[in-house]
Amino acid sequence: MAPQLTKKGTAARFAKAGVTLICAAVLSACVNYAGITSDKQMAQPQSFASQQSIPADHGRWPAANWADQFGDAQLKALLAEALQGSPTIEQARARVAAAAAYTETAKASTLPKVGASYSFTREQYSGNALIPPPYAGSWQSENEGLLSASYDLDLWGKNREALKASMSQLQASEADAEVVKLTLTSAIARSYNQLARLYALRDIAQQEVGQREQIDSITAGRIANGLDTEVERKTAQANLASSRAALASLDGSIVTTRYQLAALLGAGPDRGLSIARPALGIGDEVLLPDNLPADLVSRRPDLVAARWRVDALTHDVKEAKAEFYPDINLSAAIGLDAFGFGRFLSAASRTANAGPAIHLPIFDGGELRAQLKGRYADFDNAVAGYNQTLVTALSEVATQLAEIRSTDAQLGDAETAQDAARSADQLALTQYKGGLTNQLTVLNADTTALAADEAVVNLKMNRRDQQIALAQALGGGYTEDAGASSEANAGTIVTTPASASTSSAANSSVLRTNPTVAAR
Repeated sequence: MAPQLTKKGTAARFAKAGVTLICAAVLSACVNYAGITSDKQMAQPQSFASQQSIPADHGRWPAANWADQFGDAQLKALLAEALQGSPTIEQARARVAAAAAYTETAKASTLPKVGASYSFTREQYSGNALIPPPYAGSWQSENEGLLSASYDLDLWGKNREALKASMSQLQASEADAEVVKLTLTSAIARSYNQLARLYALRDIAQQEVGQREQIDSITAGRIANGLDTEVERKTAQANLASSRAALASLDGSIVTTRYQLAALLGAGPDRGLSIARPALGIGDEVLLPDNLPADLVSRRPDLVAARWRVDALTHDVKEAKAEFYPDINLSAAIGLDAFGFGRFLSAASRTANAGPAIHLPIFDGGELRAQLKGRYADFDNAVAGYNQTLVTALSEVATQLAEIRSTDAQLGDAETAQDAARSADQLALTQYKGGLTNQLTVLNADTTALAADEAVVNLKMNRRDQQIALAQALGGGYTEDAGASSEANAGTIVTTPASASTSSAANSSVLRTNPTVAAR
C-alpha cells in the first residue's frame, strides 16, 4: 500500500504542477497593457506666478451670505427665492440625483445577487433526438422553479474601481450644482446692480430734463428782451426733447431689466414688475485672504468639480486595466423541475447546481488595449481641463482685483471733475440768465456736467459689479468638505500595476470625500 500511496501522491503533485504551468502559459499569452501610460499631472496653484497680481491683504474668504454686505433686504429675499424655485437649480439637483442613482448601480455590482424564477413550458419532444421514451414524440408540460445566487469575486478590483469612479462623479456633480448656484446668485446680484444703475442714471436724466426746461424758459425770456433769436429757442427745445427721449429710454431699460430678473428667479415677467428700486450700499472693504492661491482649489466649486473628474478617471483607468485579468464568478441554484404539476412539489423533482465561471481574455483583436488608450485620453483631457480651470480662476481673481483698484483710482478724479463741472454749469446758467454769456456756453457746461454725473454713477456701479464678480471668483462662500484639500492638492501620479488595487481597495459602501489622483 505504501508504494501505491507514494505513486498516487507523486502523480497528484505532477498534475498540480502541470495545471500551474498551463495556467502560467495561458496567462503569459493573454493580452496586456504594456506601453500604455500617461505622464500628465494636475498643476499646483503655487506653480503659477501670482504674488504680485494677487497680493495677500489679510482679508477673509467670502461667506455664503456674501450678498448681505450690500445691506439690501430685497436682494437677500430675491436670492433666497431663486434658490427655491429656479428651474436651473432644479436641473442641477436632478443631475446630482442621476449621479447618485448611477453610484447605487455601481455599488450593486460589488454585492452578491440572489434571484428567483419560475417557468412553464408546453413542448412536443422529438422522437428521434435526445429525449428517450416514453417522452419521445409526446407533448409534455414542464414546470421549473429556481432560487439562484451569484457573486463576482472581483479579484482585480474592477467592480470596486467602477464604484469609486461613480462616487467621484457624484462628488463632481454636487460641486457642479454649487457652480450653478453661484452662477445664478451672481447673475441676480449683478442684474440687480444694473437695475440700481439704471435708476441712478434716470435720476440724472430727470434732473437734466428739469435743467433743459429751465434753459428753454430763460431762452424764451431772452428772446422777449431781444437778446436771443429763434435759433436759440429751437436749439433749447431740441435739447429738451432729447433729454426726455433719454429718460423714456431708461424707463424702458428698467422694465426689461426687471423682466430679466424675473426670468432668473424662475418666475413670469409680472414678477419683475413688483421689484422695488434697489437700495444697495457700497459693500465691505476689498481685502484678499492670505492663503491665496493655495486654498482656491477647495473654495472654487468649478475647480473642485474638475478635480473630482480627474479622480474618477483614475479609477476608470484602473477598471480598464482590470479587464485584462481573469473574471471569476461563483454561481449556485436550487429548485424544482418536473413534467406536469402532480410531481412538481415532490422530493424527486429537486435540482441543484453550483460552480465557478471563469472568463480569460486571450485574444480580443486589440479591443481592451484600445479601450485603455481611450480611458487614458479621457484622463489627459480631464487633467488639462483642471489645469485650464485653475489658470482661469487665478486670472479672474487677479482681473477683478485690478479692475476694482483701477475704479477706485478713477473715482476720486471723477468726483473732483463732477464737482467742478456742476459748479461751472450753475455759474454758466446764472450768467446766461443775467445776459452775461450766450446759450452755447450754457449748453457746453450742461453737457459736461451731465457726462460727469453719469461717469461717477457708472464708476460706482462698476465697482459694485466688480465686487460681486470678485466674490464669485473667490468661490462665493463655497467650501469643500474639511480635509479634502490636503489630499487633493497632492496632484502626483504614480504608476502601479492594476493588481495592486485589490489590496488598496477602500470600503465601497461609504462615499469618499477625498479625491486621490494616483495609482494609474
